[in-house]
Amino acid sequence: MRHQVHTFKIGRSGAHRKAMLGNMVSSLIEHGEIKTTLTKAKEARRFADKMVTLGKKGDLHRRRLAVSRLRDKTAVKKLFDEIAPQYAERNGGYTRIIKLGRRLGDAAEMCILQFVEPDTAAKQAKAPRASKAVEKAADPVEVKAEAAVEKTAEAAE
Repeated sequence: MRHQVHTFKIGRSGAHRKAMLGNMVSSLIEHGEIKTTLTKAKEARRFADKMVTLGKKGDLHRRRLAVSRLRDKTAVKKLFDEIAPQYAERNGGYTRIIKLGRRLGDAAEMCILQFVEPDTAAKQAKAPRASKAVEKAADPVEVKAEAAVEKTAEAAE
């Protein structure tokens, strides 16, 4: 029985599959995104998210586990020092898959696997917005005056 066992076999042996996924995730860490088939990307996404979780914990044991799975010390160093700290506040979902369509040769579904943007910069950049009801209730003349003041302030800068 295969209860709660999840893997895409991808037509490879277990050792070949582990080596391929380690190489794909190392390339993802090095370049930030990779282009591959959809099935490989789905499995690599699971593996990459687990590696980022190891990087967030950051101790020596987790670093050694990551080296044993990725087999690339420079990728592990970049993962632990640069990538994982960016996702310290995020609970999973560190990668995304963007579908590209089918490959011409064999009609395999192609996609791009990439890291999502870190939330810390996005949250700081966004200012809280007023509700739509408050915006509708505001006097149009005041809104135009505020917009004119903002434009002159931007022009002065």
